[in-house]
Amino acid sequence: MREFINHKIFQLLSELSEQLQIQTFVVGGFVRNCFLEQKNKFKDIDIVCNKNAIELAKKMSNKLNLKDIVIYKNFGTALVKYKQIQIEFISARKESYDPSSRKPTIKHGSMEDDQKRRDFTINAMSISLNKKTFGNLIDPFNGQEDLENKIIRTPLEPDKTFFDDPLRMFRAIRFSNQLDFKIEERTLKSIKINSERISILSKERILDEFEKILLCEKPSYGLKLLFETGIIKKYFYELHELHGVEKKHNHSHKDNFFHTLEVVDNVRKKSKNIWLIWAALLHDIAKPKTKKYNQKEGWTFHGHEYLGAKMVPRIFKRLKLPLNENMKYVQKLVLLHLRLIPLTKKSVTDSAFRRIVFEAGNDIEDLYILCEADITSKNEEKVKKYLKNLSYVKNKIEEIEEKDKLRNFQPPVDGEMIMKTFNLKPSKLVGEIKIKIREAILNGEIKNHKKEAQEYMIKIGRELNLTT
Repeated sequence: MREFINHKIFQLLSELSEQLQIQTFVVGGFVRNCFLEQKNKFKDIDIVCNKNAIELAKKMSNKLNLKDIVIYKNFGTALVKYKQIQIEFISARKESYDPSSRKPTIKHGSMEDDQKRRDFTINAMSISLNKKTFGNLIDPFNGQEDLENKIIRTPLEPDKTFFDDPLRMFRAIRFSNQLDFKIEERTLKSIKINSERISILSKERILDEFEKILLCEKPSYGLKLLFETGIIKKYFYELHELHGVEKKHNHSHKDNFFHTLEVVDNVRKKSKNIWLIWAALLHDIAKPKTKKYNQKEGWTFHGHEYLGAKMVPRIFKRLKLPLNENMKYVQKLVLLHLRLIPLTKKSVTDSAFRRIVFEAGNDIEDLYILCEADITSKNEEKVKKYLKNLSYVKNKIEEIEEKDKLRNFQPPVDGEMIMKTFNLKPSKLVGEIKIKIREAILNGEIKNHKKEAQEYMIKIGRELNLTT
């Protein structure tokens, strides 16, 4: 705690609290992170006062010549930005909830009331900023002990905590995932009992917590908890439907839910790109809808990549994800995630490699990551073989890309040149000529050069009896 005691912010707040004759404490995540010795503990600081929180925020801002202060009079709170630190000031309060909403009715309360309303014991600790007790820990629910034992537990009866604010169920799982803590048995049981309560939550608030789980070092830990508690079935039923193994005539398929979790973990090891992680989560999402059985092949999922890509916009819209270029990126990777492995066959021509470079564009490296992550098997020799094949494909694509410059392909002959050359107006024919030129380049009939493309355009014109 020495770093805490010496920090100028807390020394200043102590002095100003004395002047204003108020009781002031730093609470929540900052205190937790101090005990965990996390480097980012000075990113967000929550300050609770027994009264006049806004007045304290103003005093501190004036003293430090800060202009970045936002006051919320209706809530009795203020937000101050000091360098890279966000400091929120609130007056101690107690809350009561309507069963149909997670938005509480707020009343002025004591410090004890304020600590009772916290989500978990590890977030209910506070440190005094008052002159006589400066630096003292207030820990009414044994949060320090739970930190030492790596336990997530609610300060009050868990059923009340989760019924009042069901978002705390997601937060329990997220903290468990982030910190590698175990959710205490009664608390976990309560999440299962109250999982239906997530129906009152906004999709935006859920998404924020869900994506924090996806960005954990091992997302599968949190995703499994969401599955085991029944939350994933209610929030994201398509993901839940991947679960299960069916067997017929000694043929069985792998559990696509747990395979997906493994792929997500593999991608997360290589990247923090949330959209690439979403692509991993959705890459097999259409397998339940495309599953078929025949005695010759066993279980098949033909076309799941095409149907999966079509499902992406619908899923994004329902979960309140942005319907923008990021969605198209996820769609593209879901569509292409099976395209690299078949390129290992000796019969594959350079044309197939050109096409994947053309279709993937600048996302080809992310496609490698996804395809590599998709190689999951308990058979180590099998994994080594597939990884070796994928390495061959990667090298071959790099070789062709270096030679043909097809990434983010722009045709060397555009529609305007075609219209000018053949005295044409905008029409379907102009588009058809452009496609013929593109296909000739991808098939290796001509090089990706302007001169060769123009000569090929003239050749097409002759075949179509067009005059130049």
